[in-house]
Amino acid sequence: MIRKKPSARENSSSSTVGEEETEWEMRPGGMLVQKRTVQTDAPARNLRLRIAYGALRYEISVSSLATFGEVKKVLSGETGLQVDEQRVVYRGKERQNGEYLDACGVKDRSKVVLIQDPSSIERRFIQMRINAKIQNAHRAINTVALHLDQLADQVSAIEKSISNGVKVPEVQITTLIEMLMRQAIKLESITAEGDASAQKHLQGKRVQKCVETLDELKVSNARIKPVVVTTKWETFDHIPSSTTWEIFD
Repeated sequence: MIRKKPSARENSSSSTVGEEETEWEMRPGGMLVQKRTVQTDAPARNLRLRIAYGALRYEISVSSLATFGEVKKVLSGETGLQVDEQRVVYRGKERQNGEYLDACGVKDRSKVVLIQDPSSIERRFIQMRINAKIQNAHRAINTVALHLDQLADQVSAIEKSISNGVKVPEVQITTLIEMLMRQAIKLESITAEGDASAQKHLQGKRVQKCVETLDELKVSNARIKPVVVTTKWETFDHIPSSTTWEIFD
């Protein structure tokens, strides 16, 4: 019996069919998953997966019809890693979020290797540094705000005195202005972004308002004439006193 040798074109077509790319579909939630070409009537059952994450070991339970993306969501609660920070390897191959467990041959008690995406480590480190800078900025701005509260109280006290016609020593006003300007310099040296930048701007406005108030009070204070307190003494005539002595035997 003689068999016909397949031609190169036939080999090419059969190879193309074998290497046909997996079809994908979009779920209502927005996740891109592997499209099932064969509908199975087998009921879904829970699979216990053994997860190896470095030296750590986990065991999770998921549906046999779940995707690897859903496995990553469960692992987020166990490991603290976000879904986009995880890389899942099964049978030596990294699996995509939309691939189904049963379609990839995952069985009960199968071992899955979890690896943290190296790029996510760098992103997390950068984010930690950014958060540390934000916290330092908030702390520095709050310290300045506390000092400004005290200085603002002194401004109010001076304003009350001048409004009552009591002259305040000019050195007291100029010293207070200098103290406010020191706080303004501290604010200027703080590097802030986002909410911290808004707080920094707000405290800067407080400094400006206090300084402007003191400048106005300085002018008003100069117009107040100092009160001279004089004491009038009352004099009394000297009345000579006579003393009578009694002699006893």
